Amino acid sequence: MTLVRSRQRVADHGEVFTPAWMVEAMLDLVRGETERIDARFLEPACGSGNFLVQILRRKLAAVEVRYGKSDFERRNYALLALMCVYGIELLPDNIVECRANLLEIFAEYLGLDPASDLYRAGAAVLAQNLVHGDALSMRTHDGQPITFAEWGYLGKGRFQRRDFRFDSLTQSSAFSAEGSLFAELGKHEIFTPTHTYPPTTVGELAAAGPEATP
Repeated sequence: MTLVRSRQRVADHGEVFTPAWMVEAMLDLVRGETERIDARFLEPACGSGNFLVQILRRKLAAVEVRYGKSDFERRNYALLALMCVYGIELLPDNIVECRANLLEIFAEYLGLDPASDLYRAGAAVLAQNLVHGDALSMRTHDGQPITFAEWGYLGKGRFQRRDFRFDSLTQSSAFSAEGSLFAELGKHEIFTPTHTYPPTTVGELAAAGPEATP
């Protein structure tokens, strides 16, 4: 792929895309995590998704190995894999392309029709997980605090969502530093979700649609 779209974008935003070989080499350094279905990854300047695309591919390969014999579990764990990929991107065309790229890989793996509930649920998840905003200011493009959804799979086709503010999550290292007041606390004692949703199904996620995500 072209590593630079335009000199103006490089000058204005420092936009340079990471080549595929370097992406793979960097991900190999944390291979175990990239192949763990529920490991969460955040790319704070995700562009069109060079890193996130390869992370999702690795996660889906793990889904196939572990759940390939059960279509029900394969589909639900593939959605969980998608739910554990996050990104922030400043440029609007990049974030649209990133969502489309990840949705295409997800749909291709499961052979989904765009009208299917699982396809539309995937689109709804990506609309929440891939944020058009600024990772440095921790604000969305319209000035709101960036909020990420923590998704969990409860089994039997049911998922749980809790929302957390990005600016709170980034304080984790300070709270857990040795010798700090909060060093002995568990993460559940440090972070409080801004909202906890009732368990939901793929059909309910699909019905909500991308436009319903905050």
